[in-house]
Amino acid sequence: MSAATAPNQQPATATETDPEPLGWMTGFPPSPDRTITFQNGSFRNFPELRWAWSNVRQLVPTVNVWRGAGPASVLPREDHDIGAVASTTLDGRPMTFTKMLEETYTDGIAVLHRGKLIYERYFGALKPHKPHIAMSVTKSFTGVLAGILVTEGKIDPQAQVTDYVPELKASAFGDARVHEVMDMTTGLEYTEVYTDKNSHVWGLRRANGMAPIPSDYDGPTNIFDFLVAQKKQGEHGKAFAYKTVNTDVLAWICRRASGMTLSDLLSERIWTPMGAEEDAHYHVDRIGTESGGGGLSTTLRDLARFGETMRDHGRFNGRQIVPSQVVEDIARGGDPEKFKPAGYTTLPGASYRNQWWVTHNAHGAYMARGVHGQGIYVDPKAEMVIARYASHPVAGNAANDPVTLPAYMALAKQLMAGG
Repeated sequence: MSAATAPNQQPATATETDPEPLGWMTGFPPSPDRTITFQNGSFRNFPELRWAWSNVRQLVPTVNVWRGAGPASVLPREDHDIGAVASTTLDGRPMTFTKMLEETYTDGIAVLHRGKLIYERYFGALKPHKPHIAMSVTKSFTGVLAGILVTEGKIDPQAQVTDYVPELKASAFGDARVHEVMDMTTGLEYTEVYTDKNSHVWGLRRANGMAPIPSDYDGPTNIFDFLVAQKKQGEHGKAFAYKTVNTDVLAWICRRASGMTLSDLLSERIWTPMGAEEDAHYHVDRIGTESGGGGLSTTLRDLARFGETMRDHGRFNGRQIVPSQVVEDIARGGDPEKFKPAGYTTLPGASYRNQWWVTHNAHGAYMARGVHGQGIYVDPKAEMVIARYASHPVAGNAANDPVTLPAYMALAKQLMAGG
């Protein structure tokens, strides 16, 4: 069976595409009609991706992010049955929290309230100990690492990108400043349209190791070569435009400023002091370079730990892990006027700051977001963090937001009311 659908048909539901009953990649060897591979691109197809996003290590090369030798930090539990919490979707449909999880192809969700794990559920191929790809939630980790290096005086946001990476002198980034890369206000020819195989994002995927190289392809086959080939379009600093190459440039700056690989930097500055439960991993390109824009896989609980670190102004596991000014700068947000031209109808009045999405809503919520429904949602007013992994058939979050964002706000209000 294939759940691929003809145009205008609804994709099969989460229950119908659950990888466990469908038997993807089971057997020794799996039968040909249940085999998912990188080389033929089937790992990106729906419903195959519902297995793939929880099993990236079986598909592409990765590098470990060590959790350190210490014990895992405690996540105190206080179970709440929040499944019946009611909301109304942006298009006016009644919804419950449980139904939201099914309708948005959730693989795992963890809700923390005042630092306590009040709700945790897993579906499909995901298990508590298994890493799931975070997609562009990875960007928010890169942004925080950059913020840490800024506070240490190792990165100057006002400096030219080429002060750190002179190799980019002839590229679109040759006259860009670091803060313009951090906030994605660079003017680039690069396009990021997931449904268009001719969009530049597919070239990035071939370069970073997340798309196979066709036999007739003569473009870049590693991240560095792809970045130095980027062309400028428009002016830097004028408007936000979501383009992953910015984050990969920022990751390159972080490597240069720290003298460390991205995986070692994340391990040393966040993963080990946070008391992560499991190692994380990045997928890497053909010369071993991590994808700083979308390559991180973590367990759900460790994603929640990072969200809670942000909510508590950078404190977690009994220590200050991220300087509080880094978190507060993100939570304040960027310039909504620069964000507006990007046309995100599900995020009115929002902004983008150092690789995070800032809602500027009544609760001051801000988010890390990734394609197919990955996310961290931090609600400072409600003292709530939601970590979520998913395998939605549609890449863009416009497919998730109308259902998830009202559900998150309804839950926040219930928790604030003592529910």
